[in-house]
Amino acid sequence: MRQISVQLAKRSYPIRIGNDVLSDTAALASLVMGKQALIVTDENIAPFYLPMIQAALQNKSVHTLIFPPGEQEKNLGRFTEVMHTLAEIKASRDVTLIALGGGVVGDLTGFAAACWMRGVRFIQIPTTLLAMVDSSVGGKTAVDLASGKNLVGAFHQPVAVLADLRTLKTLPERELKAGLAEVIKYGAAFDVGFFSWLEKNIDALLALDETALTEAISRSCRQKAGVVSRDETEQGERMLLNLGHTFGHAIETGQGYGGYLHGEAVAIGMCLAAKLSVQMKRAPAADTERLVNLLKRAGLPTGLPAELDSETLLQHMKLDKKALSGSLRLILWRGLGRADVVADVPETAILNVLSG
Repeated sequence: MRQISVQLAKRSYPIRIGNDVLSDTAALASLVMGKQALIVTDENIAPFYLPMIQAALQNKSVHTLIFPPGEQEKNLGRFTEVMHTLAEIKASRDVTLIALGGGVVGDLTGFAAACWMRGVRFIQIPTTLLAMVDSSVGGKTAVDLASGKNLVGAFHQPVAVLADLRTLKTLPERELKAGLAEVIKYGAAFDVGFFSWLEKNIDALLALDETALTEAISRSCRQKAGVVSRDETEQGERMLLNLGHTFGHAIETGQGYGGYLHGEAVAIGMCLAAKLSVQMKRAPAADTERLVNLLKRAGLPTGLPAELDSETLLQHMKLDKKALSGSLRLILWRGLGRADVVADVPETAILNVLSG
């Protein structure tokens, strides 16, 4: 097992990565400090892993809440259900919430933990590659609105992230590929050496090779943990983790959260950000070609779907959380491993790249 620490003084916490993380029932039980726990999961995950978590907490008063899967469930209505459930079980301030699932479950559960009695403990148990390398780490929690993704949320750190690689064996292939988009993002934004490693090992990752997966997840989490430790609330460096996300979130919103998966939309978004960087003469075209080729090898989309209108996408982008006083700030790059924040990008340039 590998362990990485997110260093946040008294709120520091471990990310545990390995094939037997959930087998350590004593370690899991020790994270639940009070008598009560609420496990939030979805209908796809519950049959596989819920009994294991319940058994580990047999000496606690454990309640469960199971939702249908999908981004469309990450809304204020489901958040309210979690709040009502906590009220019904008379949860006190020492209750622990447990997010068992992918990014949707983690974001929703974390936001509920941030809000119940102004903040209670929660544990992230990510069961998708995307959640393991990205959404479970760093304390960003939120729900979506029809007008935009993750607009209602809070920064609230978990007490631990438990990433058991065995859960990836039940992950649909499409979800695995979507998670690889976020892995590739770390190389594209921060580390050209890691990007080159991914070019050599992408087939092994698609084949769920244990050694390759452990290395990719560990390197991704180590990169994110370092950034979060230095810039927890996204005032500067942490914005770079959003390479491709301004475009990607607009795509998800434009499709009503029922089209591309988050990782798929981010893959397209990274391609658009890279192409815009070339158009603005900020980066070499050869690096964009390497990015597009790697994403294609990972089985990810690299171009916008025809049904999305450029002007509508631009309007969705204006609700991005990095915008200030109505002015967009985009994460672009100067080439592989060199992402940066760019303000005042001309709308004509954005529309041009959106139009293909």
